[in-house]
Amino acid sequence: MSEAVIVSAVRTPIGVAFKGTLRDTSAEHLAQVAVGEAIARSGLSADLVDDVILAESLYGGGDLARHAAVGLGLTRVPGQAVNRHCAGSLTAVGNAAASIRAGMDRVVVAGGAMSTSMMPTMHWRVPGSTEPRVGIPPTYPYAEGPGDDVTITTGWAPAIEVGLRRDEVDAWAYRSHMRAVAAIDAGTFDDEIVTVKVPQADGSVVEFAVDEGPRRTTTLDKLAALKPLHPEIDGFSVTAGNASGVNDAAAALTLTSAEVASREGLEALAHVRAWGAIGVDPSLTGMGAVDVIPFILDRAGLTMTDVELWEINEAFASVPLAACRVHGIDEDRVNVFGSGCSLGHPVAASGARMLTTLTHELGRRGGGIAVAAMCAGGGQAGAVVIEVA
Repeated sequence: MSEAVIVSAVRTPIGVAFKGTLRDTSAEHLAQVAVGEAIARSGLSADLVDDVILAESLYGGGDLARHAAVGLGLTRVPGQAVNRHCAGSLTAVGNAAASIRAGMDRVVVAGGAMSTSMMPTMHWRVPGSTEPRVGIPPTYPYAEGPGDDVTITTGWAPAIEVGLRRDEVDAWAYRSHMRAVAAIDAGTFDDEIVTVKVPQADGSVVEFAVDEGPRRTTTLDKLAALKPLHPEIDGFSVTAGNASGVNDAAAALTLTSAEVASREGLEALAHVRAWGAIGVDPSLTGMGAVDVIPFILDRAGLTMTDVELWEINEAFASVPLAACRVHGIDEDRVNVFGSGCSLGHPVAASGARMLTTLTHELGRRGGGIAVAAMCAGGGQAGAVVIEVA
């Protein structure tokens, strides 16, 4: 089979939802910006693109990938939308790699886009009730655990399972912010970010180029002072400070076969070694990111010690910390430039953002193997392994 390689990897800056720079920018527009830049940076002719696969989550309506393709003038490119909640864009990259390895497609752009700011709400009813509610309905029924609140199933559950303390998780969140701020100041993200031009009401245009989430002024004392989101639950406390933000962004990677890359004279930025997803009990959703790690390493024929860098999404700071504790992962190799607690978690785009950051950083380090892993809503998890030779 053909080997699937990444020949470009880009992302937009990550905006803070509802009050940030991208609050009036649709997921469709963000997708078009990311996909267009991914194709441009790949060095491949747009005529060679066989498909666009984009993740979307809780957005509703239409086919985001097809919308991006048509908006870019790629009318013959069909476009496929996928949804695995937080892990959706990892699945999109895996689907692209699978199609290329099978010889069905030559070039596929994969990633995801999320506009939490413009996400639609729904009218729905609790079974047996005649009173309508407005918002996002529970996605899955939870047979066990204290309800369907993700702060519990994803943030609280892994902390209790592994025995994490509040101060340990706050310390992880603080480090996430400091690492993200340092990366921004050093220009680390410059090579992966595409500027988004955002029209303003007065007719001017703002060029958005820097992530909005990282907090320069946060301290351990400030994080410790935050009130728990569920004071009624004994044990570990989830707070707004040790949880991810709500965000807007898009990310996209161009994948092709090693043969096409060689024929076109392109540099293979990374090789896609393995991909996959698992399910876990929905009441323990956060543990999915822990359990998917040995699963994906087994698929890749690797061990923990083979991995140079890890991105384990900080949907809550307890998730990557639990993974490190269970598997003995060196914390200094995980989320080296921050993650969900600092950069933010634009749900459908986060996996592709993680792979984009890993691809560029492995290149700067001269190569190695990296793993992107994350839990996903409803008791799921996904992961992708890449290698830079």
